[in-house]
Amino acid sequence: MLVRDIMKTDVATISPFATIREAMQRMKARGVKSLVVERQGEHDAWGIITYTTILRTIVAEEGDIDLINVYDVSAKPAISVYGEMDVKHVARLMVNEDYRRVVVLRNNELEGIITMNDIVTAVLKMVDE
Repeated sequence: MLVRDIMKTDVATISPFATIREAMQRMKARGVKSLVVERQGEHDAWGIITYTTILRTIVAEEGDIDLINVYDVSAKPAISVYGEMDVKHVARLMVNEDYRRVVVLRNNELEGIITMNDIVTAVLKMVDE
């Protein structure tokens, strides 16, 4: 099974210059726990911001979410893989490095995202068949 077979292609993204409040609103509207942070040019890197990152920021900054930009707290560069990679290698990377999600790129362009939940769901489907 390949990454492209189970990745999500409808990726929720956000500008690095958006506020933490805007990121939280986008996550709520899209029903996701992370956002891919957009690049600001062809030589820039993709980033990622998660609920956990936001919670840590709120605690550290005592809740002032309107003055902090996504860029200031996002993980950048985001860990990325390619769609033609075997899922078992991505699963091993995620388990060994404690990543819950990784970005899928093709020629440094965003192609999708794959989460630990996507992998577990795909494995469970295989077991049920």
